[in-house]
Amino acid sequence: MIDRIVSLADYQELRESFRWECPAEFNFGFDIVDQWAQTRPDATALFAVTPDGERTITFAELRERTNRVAHALTTLGLERGDRVLVMLPRVVEWWEAMVGLLKAGLVAMPGTTLLTPKDIAYRVQAAEASAVITDAEGAAKLDDIIESLPTLRELILVDDTSREKWHPYSKIINAADADVERLATNSDDPAIMYFTSGTTGHPKMVLHTQASYGIGHTATGRYWLDLQPDDLHWNVSDTGWAKAAWSSLFGPWIQGAGLFVQHSPGRFQPGDVLKMLNKYPITTMCSAPTIFRLLVQEDLSQLKPQALRHCVAAGEPLNPEVISTWEKATGNIIRDGYGQTETVLLCGNFPGIDVKPGSMGLPAPGIDLAIVDESGNRLPPDRDGHIAVCLEPERPLGLFQEYWRNDEANAESFHDGWYFTGDCGRMDEDGYFWFEGRADDVISSAAYRIGPFEVESALLEHPLVVETAVVGKADETRGQIVKAFVVLNDPTRAGDDLIRELQEHVKTTTAPYKYPREIEFVADLPKTVSGKIRRVELREGSTG
Repeated sequence: MIDRIVSLADYQELRESFRWECPAEFNFGFDIVDQWAQTRPDATALFAVTPDGERTITFAELRERTNRVAHALTTLGLERGDRVLVMLPRVVEWWEAMVGLLKAGLVAMPGTTLLTPKDIAYRVQAAEASAVITDAEGAAKLDDIIESLPTLRELILVDDTSREKWHPYSKIINAADADVERLATNSDDPAIMYFTSGTTGHPKMVLHTQASYGIGHTATGRYWLDLQPDDLHWNVSDTGWAKAAWSSLFGPWIQGAGLFVQHSPGRFQPGDVLKMLNKYPITTMCSAPTIFRLLVQEDLSQLKPQALRHCVAAGEPLNPEVISTWEKATGNIIRDGYGQTETVLLCGNFPGIDVKPGSMGLPAPGIDLAIVDESGNRLPPDRDGHIAVCLEPERPLGLFQEYWRNDEANAESFHDGWYFTGDCGRMDEDGYFWFEGRADDVISSAAYRIGPFEVESALLEHPLVVETAVVGKADETRGQIVKAFVVLNDPTRAGDDLIRELQEHVKTTTAPYKYPREIEFVADLPKTVSGKIRRVELREGSTG
């Protein structure tokens, strides 16, 4: 099989020859992490930079620590299939806990540290979680609600040894056995449960199996991240996002690459990212588009990356202007990728293939991606429709097993031989995919269908615009009009003159009928805990 894509011909050959191989039994901890520990014991698995200094963890050390985690958790009485909430910042213990849970046959539930007590209670109650692994900040949130969470039997605390009712992580791990027998987990055993971003309604529980991530992320790590064992990869992502599973865990370690981890308490500072790239031999970098948008607002003349050769982005579509600015500063074009909490990489701009700025790229190897109508009929190029994954003749690895305990959501997403992503887009004549928006975000105005992303991209090209979100507003004549919420880098410039300037800018940048007939300047945009814009909240405030 082709090891890496360096040309369009490589990609085309790989698309034709790629076949998923899924054994009856699989466990990422034993079959991937421990395999690297056996063949490359001294290789760097993690290089962590924290306020306490620098720390290197080899694959051999990672095997020992994750074995201890698995043994400690089962010794506490946790049983195969139990759900465990893991709510930690970018600290080494997060990686230890995640792999240790997999080895023990437990179901990891990663959650961002931004979760509120209400968020935590909902997740624990919905999943009937048996345990939680967190830090002092998370424990303080739980202390206020613990009496309402009867399923939580075990509380594990990473950075404090004195809190009543909590097991000190270091104590139980250090007392555990480093030599454990391999647990025989089936490939379709539950492994990870994520909660969707919840842009509408309550978050749904997304259940992944041992093989869906552990093998399914092969294309993510090998072909999109373009990783090799000598790489040092940095994913600038919160550990609570599915993106951390993609690019901070499964994708890189499938390839045996080292992970760069940087943790500094407090508010995110874009300048810190530039300093890390200048100081450390980071070869590949992955980040959310929001981070790249903030980075290009910095003085990039001081950015002299020590080893950077490859950059990717995922989470939301990336704007062409950001791609251009970053490439001029670093020589690296940001290669956008597309997937969901429910999937691995579905589509991407792979190395060696021309990038069409603004496009999500080409389908990932092993994924039959298409634009279809409501009934699952494939649509021709340049027709807007649903982005969907074909399930026939066989279901590909990389898809979640189900929305746990939600038959209605499963029926909406899986039908007519397809998995409907809930996103809308189009495919051009060359097979490149273009994102239009969530199915419920697409604006219908005077018989035109308008994807918010195109309008947002045009607005972001204006030098005063830092961030923007576009929604449809009810209108008696047109059905809906386009309304834009705009965050400025200089709020004093807000006013009618700038509104007219931005409207004319959009008219000349994209199709004139797509321009925002209303623009509202705001200090910030409402977002989910995973950082995605809550357009539903903006729409609800624009009904009048």
